[in-house]
Amino acid sequence: MTDTTAVNQAYFNQLAAEYDSRFEKTVGRLEKEVRGLVDFIGAPEGGRLLDYACGTGLLSRALGDRMSQCVGVDVSESMVELYNAKAKSQGFTPEQRAAHVGNLLDPSDASPTALSDAQFSNFDVAGVGAGFHHFDDAHLAASRLARRLRPDGGVLFILDFVAHEADPDHGATKGVRHHGFTEAQMRDVFERAGVGRGFEFRVMDEDVVFENARGVGKHMTRRVFFARGERA
Repeated sequence: MTDTTAVNQAYFNQLAAEYDSRFEKTVGRLEKEVRGLVDFIGAPEGGRLLDYACGTGLLSRALGDRMSQCVGVDVSESMVELYNAKAKSQGFTPEQRAAHVGNLLDPSDASPTALSDAQFSNFDVAGVGAGFHHFDDAHLAASRLARRLRPDGGVLFILDFVAHEADPDHGATKGVRHHGFTEAQMRDVFERAGVGRGFEFRVMDEDVVFENARGVGKHMTRRVFFARGERA
């Protein structure tokens, strides 16, 4: 586990219990945006979703009505517990929707044993919802996720922040490795990972606000993008 991963694990374990209530408006808005992008993403009816850095399940909730199976993976044990509690409360079986503690991005471990069986491969869509800026190596992350897609036409989908100035006051700063991304950077990431076919990049019309992200009364404003590309 890298230092950054350990920092993020500790931060999101601490934040997990209040994450959805603290950011309820913004998370709900992002879920609605993603739900309206099923054609842009190329999420097939009855397909399988890998929701990586899943948190409490933003992408799974947004796309889950369309997919036959959602598999979450996160380094935060507390986030995984909440994801699974929500899935159970909504009537999903573990075969339909479940999250697991794990790390696919360890540079020293390309094939972690705990995530090596069939349920962790051959996905129709692999998505990261607002977590890509926490990864040490964006190119390694995209490449590792691309390997988990079905060989011809599996889709990598990234929801993250447009490039912005560094924010030293944000509580998660120590675990942030990228201050957003430009379209050119994302295109390069997708192409080098072998998922550049049909690459598209869209930006939301308005900023989103993460209330109290810097503490009580201190909000964080970001412009969000959506990027997608297919494994050739």
